[in-house]
Amino acid sequence: MRITAVTCVKNEGPFLLEWIAFNRLIGVTDFLFYSNDCSDGTDRLLDALAAGGTELADLCGNVVHLPNPAEGRNYQMEALKDAAHRTVVQAADWVWIADVDEFLNIHVGDNTIPALIAACGAPAAISVHFQFFANDGIDGFEDRPVIAQFTRSHNPDIWCGETAIEVKSLTRRDFPLQYFGAHRPFFSKKQGKKKGLAWADGSGRQVPHKFLVAANPRRIRKFPAKGARDFATLNHYALRSLDSYLVKNDRGDVNRENRAFDDTYWRERNDPAWQDTSIARYLPALEDALERIKAHREIGALHDEAVRLHREKCAALLNQPAYREMQAQLRAASTLPPGEEALLQEMGIL
Repeated sequence: MRITAVTCVKNEGPFLLEWIAFNRLIGVTDFLFYSNDCSDGTDRLLDALAAGGTELADLCGNVVHLPNPAEGRNYQMEALKDAAHRTVVQAADWVWIADVDEFLNIHVGDNTIPALIAACGAPAAISVHFQFFANDGIDGFEDRPVIAQFTRSHNPDIWCGETAIEVKSLTRRDFPLQYFGAHRPFFSKKQGKKKGLAWADGSGRQVPHKFLVAANPRRIRKFPAKGARDFATLNHYALRSLDSYLVKNDRGDVNRENRAFDDTYWRERNDPAWQDTSIARYLPALEDALERIKAHREIGALHDEAVRLHREKCAALLNQPAYREMQAQLRAASTLPPGEEALLQEMGIL
């Protein structure tokens, strides 16, 4: 089974090898990376992986690295449009579109994508719900697996008071595709019929019809999560350490002069109410794979360089008053999501 993972990256160098190694463990055979404007060596590391030959291919799969084709700001959608025409995608039996901070945690069989597909009855698509993992008070960046460091999250059935939670999707080769979305595929108007199409959630159940046909614009990429995670969950480490979050924030928005920092994104994802260590089942094999990949002289050196540049970037940001203020604000922020806190205040509980 050929499974191609497609992702867009910018300054994800310290985290690339873990994500690649993890996805290899769950059955991904091929990777299509699009990068843009990297300053931490992400692009150089990907180039080396793509050119690594048989030894690296055995460890990391077939890596294809391309510059992001976007001419404006819509990097992900332009890349996904391009990806649909690439051989590494067209030759795949299944396509998995996800980000480098997202890990598909499979609870069934041998904990691989083929096992998930079999458990779901080999549908045309499988959509798996996010579970957002909190920072949980971890300040410092560490060069070790993210999935080992962060174990607390919101209640997986509810996020920020919403029972409908976003998903990411595996798409089978013969899906009647119009285009890939970042969260779900969309139907071609000319191919196939929506009625009767097998499209599973993370428990192998048919997804809600309104989600399948994209009938509700507010829920075009989400549906209720309760009961939908028996076979798989998508662990999303959107925050990681506070150090790494500051670097991530700078990557996306560098102009903060005369503007207050909005901590909503952080607070919405920093709910530590629930502990889930189920993904630790992968850790022994993951750590062994990472050791073998980093033993490759060029790849190990490029990874170390990305780690060094990541740390230097964080130190440079903290020399700026605005980022020291941001750091203090995030450390002091409530771990209650804003909507939940407002409701408790309205009820007089807080």
